[in-house]
Amino acid sequence: IPKDQPSTQAFLLAALTAGGGITGYARTGSVPSIAAGVTVGLLYGLGGLRQRNRQPYGLELALLASVLLAGSSIPRAIKTQKPLPMGLSVIAAFGLYRFGTLWRAQM
Repeated sequence: IPKDQPSTQAFLLAALTAGGGITGYARTGSVPSIAAGVTVGLLYGLGGLRQRNRQPYGLELALLASVLLAGSSIPRAIKTQKPLPMGLSVIAAFGLYRFGTLWRAQM
């Protein structure tokens, strides 16, 4: 499976966000970290699975995950200037661009 497939990219973003949430919880005991990370990761994963199986709403789920991630991380990145929110913002921006472009092309 090519790395430039949207489903593969959704699975990668799922692993990064869910893994990050679990790591945040393990390091600091932050319940919001694990809840948000796993939720966004599940949305990316479900979106990737639906894309891979050619089912409807795969791109939309991945795009929704990106919107949620951007909405929570970009304001924190601007406010705190810390590396973690900045990294999450980059992930969100990639997802917004990749899945947003593909979604728009099918309209």
